[in-house]
Amino acid sequence: MKVEMYIPDTLSEITLAQYQKYIKYQNDNDDENFLAIKMIEVFCGLRNTTVRSMKAKSINDVCKILVDMFNEKPELVKQFEMNGITYGFIPDLENITFGEYIDLDTFIGDFENMHKAMAVLYRPITQKYKDKYLVEKYTADKFNQMVDMPMDAVFSSILFFYHLGMELSTVMLNSLETQEEENLVQYLNSTVSGDGISQFSDSLKGILENLKISLN
Repeated sequence: MKVEMYIPDTLSEITLAQYQKYIKYQNDNDDENFLAIKMIEVFCGLRNTTVRSMKAKSINDVCKILVDMFNEKPELVKQFEMNGITYGFIPDLENITFGEYIDLDTFIGDFENMHKAMAVLYRPITQKYKDKYLVEKYTADKFNQMVDMPMDAVFSSILFFYHLGMELSTVMLNSLETQEEENLVQYLNSTVSGDGISQFSDSLKGILENLKISLN
């Protein structure tokens, strides 16, 4: 049976919602044939019955294209368009608040809640002049809209924070007010590992390894 389909060839054509859907299938089932069908079903927009009617070689070829795409290591995406709105990566990381840090640390290690972490990192641009811009103040009530964001922005921001590593703690502690600094230190010391930044970095490392993205 001849099947016509659209195969995305860049991460910018995949949404976070699609990826979260596929990751859920992957977490619930380790059968490679099942996952191959779901990969094409989710990312190429085909019905299950249509995918099953395809030739085995065609399925393997499409899956290879998609897997190679997911192995890309995109440069940090600073701006993207979503639903008619331009979003920008937070331009002033040094002034991130304690609340923003807590939400980022809590959600970025879990792809099911990755849209909540992305709501901290990317926000609508309110003012722009050349390559400089300001973004909206962070509010936790805009989590759900981030599921439509492109995966190149998601992957690139995860890679960015992984490679930022321990520098993140220095940035935070140097920028927070005294009370916020005390709260952050208390928070980091209260984690199971006793080192919140290390746990944060380990969570990102686990995500990248699961995605088979090179850390070098």
